[in-house]
Amino acid sequence: MMKRFVRRALAPLLAHLLACAVALACGLAAAEPRPQPPEVAARQYILVDLTSQQVLAESAADQRAEPASLTKLMTAYLVFNAIRDRKLTLEQTLPVSVRAWNERGSGRKGGASLMFIDPKMTPHVDELLHGLIVHSGNDAAVALAEGVAGSVEAFVAAMTRQAEAWGLKNTQFRNVTGVTEPSHYSSARDVAFVAAKIITEHPTLFPIYRVKSYTFNGIKQDNRNRLLSRDVTVDGMKTGRTDAAGWCLVATAVRDTPAGKRRLLSVVLGAASDEGRAGESHKLLNWGYTAWDAVKLFEPGQALATVPVWKGAASEARLGVAAPLVVSVPRGEGARLQPSLTRTDPLVAPLAAGQVVGTVKVATTGGTAVASVPLVALQEVPLAGWFGRAWDGLRLWIR
Repeated sequence: MMKRFVRRALAPLLAHLLACAVALACGLAAAEPRPQPPEVAARQYILVDLTSQQVLAESAADQRAEPASLTKLMTAYLVFNAIRDRKLTLEQTLPVSVRAWNERGSGRKGGASLMFIDPKMTPHVDELLHGLIVHSGNDAAVALAEGVAGSVEAFVAAMTRQAEAWGLKNTQFRNVTGVTEPSHYSSARDVAFVAAKIITEHPTLFPIYRVKSYTFNGIKQDNRNRLLSRDVTVDGMKTGRTDAAGWCLVATAVRDTPAGKRRLLSVVLGAASDEGRAGESHKLLNWGYTAWDAVKLFEPGQALATVPVWKGAASEARLGVAAPLVVSVPRGEGARLQPSLTRTDPLVAPLAAGQVVGTVKVATTGGTAVASVPLVALQEVPLAGWFGRAWDGLRLWIR
């Protein structure tokens, strides 16, 4: 009965952690008092600490908005998946369709971004990715979509399926470029989620986002992310702009802290200008690093408790966390943190290493919740022999 109760109690937590690997969907409460974020001149924004998996600040983060070229984050993510799954290689060449080439027409009419490919060319996937990310090329997006899925329509359907699989309620795609189109929308929180997936799942391809300029076919174009040149800690990610969306920027930075390297991610939608999106994003990032402290509480493999195990080949098991437990708290509040453990009792073999057996909760002395993560077994405990199982079964019955 107790084990069923614990499983039921932990199920919502585990589902949340799996669906929101970086806790972008809602964030965890921080220790009081919560710092007041700066005034941000944008329609929507969100600031996420990817190291502690907490949302530090947000405004209208779930409001649906046009994502403009931030759409290309999902485009790139699916291409990265295809490379990971060996459906494409960076060295592979792809044809340029008339449809991709025709994006030049939209460029002449509406100022769309391009890498300037044409049907006579057979660019490498690596070149197209640089065109997609550094140049924000609509033509590169179409060529890659066709190369991965066979058609733009099939690729857009895959984009929407991925968003649905992640549980992104405020995202729907109608194209691979971000051009204004009915029912093509996202939100600051959803955009942050996709960006975080790229950072965490594709660390070998993510560095393309920090490339400051790229030359293709003799045409050199600069990355439109101004923060790459202003702050050496900023190492990506993506800009976007349409008349309807305004000026948008996803920016991420990594800085050294006493708790180790700490990565923040900001999303600013609907700023008034190119300079505005850069300035407001930088303001958010700097505030996140100065107003909040990162506190590392536990390392993976560190035993937080050693507890009895019933019916096991070993009589005890060490319990801890599977990943470093880092939390973000208002500056100077780290000393007020109080961790606590709840666990399955009785703990009965067999146990697998990494098996969830409880919860580690972190709160302030005032009782404000800061973090909640699974408590796991740090070692395997196989079943004991028949006599040991029988003896412990008797003891459990008496207990």
